Amino acid sequence: MGQLSRIEDFITTQSPLLPNPPILQMSTTKLHLQAKLFLDHFSGKTSYAVKANAEAPVIAELVDAGINIFDVASPYEMKLVKEISASAILHYHNPIRSKQEVALALNVYDCKRFSVDHEDALHSIYAQTQNPAKIEIAIRFRMETKSKAIQSFKSKFGVLKEEAVSLLNKANAMGFKTGLTFHPGSQTTSPAPYLEHMQEAFEIQKQLSNRLQFLNIGGGFPAHYKMIVTETLPDFFKQINAKYHACFDPVITKLECEPGRALVAGAGTLITDVKAARADRGELYLNDGIYGGLMEFHQFPDLFPEYTSPLSENTMPMKEWTVYGPTCDPIDVLPYKLSLPSTLKEGDKIEFHGVGAYSTATATRFNGYGAIEVQMI
Repeated sequence: MGQLSRIEDFITTQSPLLPNPPILQMSTTKLHLQAKLFLDHFSGKTSYAVKANAEAPVIAELVDAGINIFDVASPYEMKLVKEISASAILHYHNPIRSKQEVALALNVYDCKRFSVDHEDALHSIYAQTQNPAKIEIAIRFRMETKSKAIQSFKSKFGVLKEEAVSLLNKANAMGFKTGLTFHPGSQTTSPAPYLEHMQEAFEIQKQLSNRLQFLNIGGGFPAHYKMIVTETLPDFFKQINAKYHACFDPVITKLECEPGRALVAGAGTLITDVKAARADRGELYLNDGIYGGLMEFHQFPDLFPEYTSPLSENTMPMKEWTVYGPTCDPIDVLPYKLSLPSTLKEGDKIEFHGVGAYSTATATRFNGYGAIEVQMI
């Protein structure tokens, strides 16, 4: 009875984290260096897409590094950012919103930028705006490109060129400040789709009586993954900057981007514990898996991270392990076998590198797992 009482006390009074939870270590140095890369070399304003990693200490580090604009998708993200930096500028670039969410953005969180890809959304914002001249409307457009990205956004968001022209003219007539935005796709491997979309934006502008006041080229900038070859970020910036100056007057049309993955992925290392090792079966069970910090690698196997074991891999025999997460679901298994020391046992560590994006942000609480401790190092 005493033992049961102690367990109940632990459950009811302690942190919701399980004993020895997986740990996401975020490098403050890497966050600052990556922010500096964008701030110093991109010819425009850089915002952070909060959805990639919404941990408060991460956002605070980016603020300290000089990021003061945030791409937010919900009132929750607005509240989170404003509690860290009251002066932060919010770009509400999720084009799907209820009237209540619009009201919160305008009246509680002082949001002055909204993306729009439907006339209904434009009227919803206009109906709740006291002074349209203080509000920026970013018409989100889409187009077919030849690019490769792990995930396309054009199936869910954006309008084609003709409707973009119509929406811009209507927004201008309502008195809003106006511009364009697009997203070339997550983990875009080449600058080419950015250049294609920028050319399309230029073609749209030619049909307008007013010049675009801003062009937001979205996120999608790549992070490093061992299975994906990409051009370097400086190459992206060089080509994007050249295209911008060739097509737009920088005095009139301001350039913007909103990276998420590219800012935070490389700063994160997920440290997991071995819960059980069945060497005779080649099966390894970790305290995290595809319902937790490793979800994205089940959805997109090409993003599988580099991994290591703190054990001395140079002096130990290695083994190919099938690696499972902690839940009861049989699909909670990593997409590839991992080559790791054959002597692994309960309590040993496996580290996954470059997972600062879409790890804690997308973790579920299935089976009571999914809570991840975040450490800034």
